[in-house]
Amino acid sequence: MSDIIQLLPDNIANQIAAGEVIQRPASAVKELLENAVDAGASRIQLIVSEAGKSLIQVIDNGKGMSHTDARLSFERHATSKIRKIDDLFQIRTMGFRGEALASIAAVAQVEMKTKKAGEELGTYLEIENSMVVKQEACACADGTNICMKNLFFNVPARRNFLKSNSVELRHIVDEFIHVAMAFPQVFFSLTSNGQQVFHLEPGTLKSRILQVLGNTYNSKLVQVKEETDYLNIYGFVGKPDTARKTRGDQYFFVNNRYIKSAYLNHAVAGAFDDLITKDSFPSYVLFIDLDAAQIDINVHPTKQEIKFEDEKIVYAFVQSAVKHALAQFSISPSLDFSLNPEIQHLDSVQMPTDDVTRTDVERSGLFQTFTQKHQAHFIERSEHKADLKNWKDFYEPRESSSGSGFQSLLQKEEAKFFDFEKKPQQFGVDLSSNPALFQLKNTFIVVPAANGFLLVHQQLAHERVLYERFADAVQGKRIPSQQVLFPSTLSLSAADAVLLTELVNDLELIGYVIAPFGNNEFIIQGVPADSISGNETHAVELLLEQIKHFNAEVKFSRREKMIRCMARQQATKAGESLSNSEMQQLVADLFNCRTVNTTPGGTATFLEFKEDNLLRMFGK
Repeated sequence: MSDIIQLLPDNIANQIAAGEVIQRPASAVKELLENAVDAGASRIQLIVSEAGKSLIQVIDNGKGMSHTDARLSFERHATSKIRKIDDLFQIRTMGFRGEALASIAAVAQVEMKTKKAGEELGTYLEIENSMVVKQEACACADGTNICMKNLFFNVPARRNFLKSNSVELRHIVDEFIHVAMAFPQVFFSLTSNGQQVFHLEPGTLKSRILQVLGNTYNSKLVQVKEETDYLNIYGFVGKPDTARKTRGDQYFFVNNRYIKSAYLNHAVAGAFDDLITKDSFPSYVLFIDLDAAQIDINVHPTKQEIKFEDEKIVYAFVQSAVKHALAQFSISPSLDFSLNPEIQHLDSVQMPTDDVTRTDVERSGLFQTFTQKHQAHFIERSEHKADLKNWKDFYEPRESSSGSGFQSLLQKEEAKFFDFEKKPQQFGVDLSSNPALFQLKNTFIVVPAANGFLLVHQQLAHERVLYERFADAVQGKRIPSQQVLFPSTLSLSAADAVLLTELVNDLELIGYVIAPFGNNEFIIQGVPADSISGNETHAVELLLEQIKHFNAEVKFSRREKMIRCMARQQATKAGESLSNSEMQQLVADLFNCRTVNTTPGGTATFLEFKEDNLLRMFGK
C-alpha cells in the first residue's frame, strides 16, 4: 500500500492559517493598523475601497524596514518580538511585521513600499498567493505603505460569505475606533471610496473620545484615575444621563489593547447601582495597565479575549475606581444632613407631649427596641409566626372538586396561543357591535366575548399591529410621510452614520425622510403621517442602538431588524391611559392582523378566559 499522508504545500498551509486570522476585511485592517502603531508611527492613514474587498491601504510614517526585514516579514512564523518562550508572556506590543502579513499575502494581492529613516532607497515588494512576484529598490517616503487588494481572490467560497459593503464597512470602522481610541497621541484618518470618514488629530484621551463618539459627551464625562501597586486604571465614564437601553459606547482596554469582557462590564454596571435603571447600560472608556505576566492574551486568535491571573482583584479594583470617581464628582447619591425647615412646623415638634402620649410611646415595641441594651438588631417575635409555616402553600395550585386548578387552566389555554388563523368571531368577539371595553391597570384591555372574555396586553398587541404595518410598507405599501415644520438635525458618530446611511431607504418606506447633511450629520425632513412630530431624533437614535445590539437566536436581515425594533419602540407603552375609541381601534387592528396571537418575538398578545373554566376555578 502506498503512503497517504503528505505535507501540504506552503501556499495551502498559509491559506488555512489565514482563516484563523483574516476572517473579513476588518481583520486585516486590525492587523495592519496595529503593525503601524508598533512601528512608532505618529501619523497613520487607512484607505479602503468597496469596504475593503477591493482595497485596504495603510500608510504610516514609522521606522520602516530594511531590505531583508521587508522580505522576511511575509514568511510564516517570522516575528520581531519573540526570542524565547518566556517572551510570549511579556508581550506589550500590539503586533509587528510578520504576525499576520503571511496570512494576508495568502489570501490577497499585496504591494508594499517601506524605507528606514536615513536610507536613500526603500524596498518595493509585490506578493500574490504567498509567492513573491517582484522585489526591487524604490524611492519612497520614510515608513511603510502597504496595499492589500482583492481579498479572497483565490478563495472565492470565502469571498461569497462576506456581507454587504455597508456591513463590512461597519466592522472596519469598529476596528479602526478600537486602535485610534487606544493611541490618542497618534493622528488617524479613514477614507472610504474617496470620502473621508474620520480625521482624528492627536490630542488627549478626552479629545479623542469626543472626536470618535461625538461632542454630545463634552460635559457628560467623569474622569476615572486610580493608581495601585497591582494595576492602574484610568479613563472616563459617562454620567448617568448618558446610559442607554442597549449596550452603547462601552470600551475596555488592557495594556492599550481593546478587549471584550462581560465580567468587567458587570463590575462597571455594579458601580452604577441605584444611579441608572436596571435595564440601562452605562457608557465608558476605561484603560487598565498591569504587568503583562498577570494576563494571557493568546487565548483567542484576535486577542480580544484575555485571561487575568486574578480576575476577582481586577473586578474589585475596577468597580471601586468607578464608584470613587462618581462620588468624587458628586454623581453618586450622598446623605443630606441639612434640616428641612418644614419639619419645625410639624405638630409632633411644636405641640407639647402629655403624660398619656408619653406612656403609650414608651410601651411600644419600637421604643423599646431603641432603648433596651443589646437590641440594635432586635426583631420582635410575631405571635402569628406559627401561621406562616405553610407559606409555600400559597404558591401551590389548589385543586378544586373537579380536579382542575388555575395552573391547569393556563396550561390548557396555552395551546391556543399558536393557532394563528383564528379570527375574532372564533373567539366569540363581535367588534361590529362596538362592545364596551375597559382598561385594567392602564395596561390590559378587557374584551367581552360570547363565552367569556379576552385579556389583551395593549403594548404587545400594538407591537404586532405596527410590525405588520411596517412589514407591508417595506414590501410596497409605503406609509405616507408628513413634512415636519422645523426639520431637526441629527449628529452621529462615524460608525452610526454608516449604519444610518444603510437604513435611509428602508426608513423612507415607513415614513421617515432623512437626508445626509455632511460630516456625519443628517436632517430629518419627514415623519410617518400618523405619528406626532417632535421626538423623531430620539426615535432614530434609539433605533440605531437597538439594531447595533439586536439580540436573537435567529439571524435576521437588516430590514427585518429595523421593522422589529421600530415596532417595539413605537408601540403604546404599558401604563398609558387609553380612551374607549382608542381601545376599540387597537383591538380591531389586532384582529385584522395576519397573526393575532403573538408578537413578532413570540410573546402572547392576549389570554382567553372562558366562562366554564372560570366557574371551575370557583369549584362550580
